[in-house]
Amino acid sequence: MSVTTKTETILRRVDGSTVGSDRRRYRSWSDIALNVWGILVLLFLFAPIIVIIIHSFNTGRLLVSWQGFGFDAFLTILEKPAVQNAVRVSLITAALSAVIATALGTLAGIAMARYPGKWVWWFLGLLLFVSVTPEIVDAVALLPWFVMLGQDAGMLIFNDGIVRLAVGASLFSTAVVAYLVRARLVGQDANLEEASGDLYATTFATFRRVTLPLAMPAVLAGFLLAFTLGLDNTIIAAFVQVSGSTPWPVYVLSAVRSGLRPEIAAVSTVMLVLTLIALAVVALVLKRAGDSATDIARTMTGG
Repeated sequence: MSVTTKTETILRRVDGSTVGSDRRRYRSWSDIALNVWGILVLLFLFAPIIVIIIHSFNTGRLLVSWQGFGFDAFLTILEKPAVQNAVRVSLITAALSAVIATALGTLAGIAMARYPGKWVWWFLGLLLFVSVTPEIVDAVALLPWFVMLGQDAGMLIFNDGIVRLAVGASLFSTAVVAYLVRARLVGQDANLEEASGDLYATTFATFRRVTLPLAMPAVLAGFLLAFTLGLDNTIIAAFVQVSGSTPWPVYVLSAVRSGLRPEIAAVSTVMLVLTLIALAVVALVLKRAGDSATDIARTMTGG
């Protein structure tokens, strides 16, 4: 025998329906309009990406001239040495820049989280300055700097194109990794590290066995994000590259002069898939670490 509460009796109408059911059955025009507007905005943002993915299966000679559906553009990646070299340079650059950014950003994030003080806000301001500085400014500044280090100072390593590209790509990525690691550790209790010190563990042992494992999900997330950011560093790469180390974005810019070909769309599609896989792995790593959806979003944005 069911018992009807006073609230349910008030809400229930003569026909047996309730007030709340109307909200599910009938939606206001404003809700419908907002949903439609949101869909249109998403279509506007993602339509160019969808178009480039579709044209990556074009068998025509030019990207804008559709001839038929096929995988010729993807097979061209394996046949053209120039395309292979550009992709190889981009992948190596992204990996090296991710390693540099992860090493520096992890140490910076741990320092900001575990040694708070007025200096943290100054340091965060510097990282923010690095994040918002236009890439053209970084590119113009890096080119004479590398020339001075490589030629005037005799540091021949900075004459290498891969090194130049990796260092240039790691500037912004280092700030991103620092944000992620700091956001991760700020929400973690420092009692375990204090207990490690009470048990006479050295500073390095505490860092290796306690602090680093606590920050590891953010470190892995930062590495993958830095890798994806390193794949697309067009402006800086165009300035600091040397002959024989042309990355993929610069190769695409040079190919625009003679017309975009389907293999450009094919490689762009492959890089897009790699980026999505990296983001999915980041979310999976954070989820397996016990983070909620809100925590994952906060960590990935450095909040």
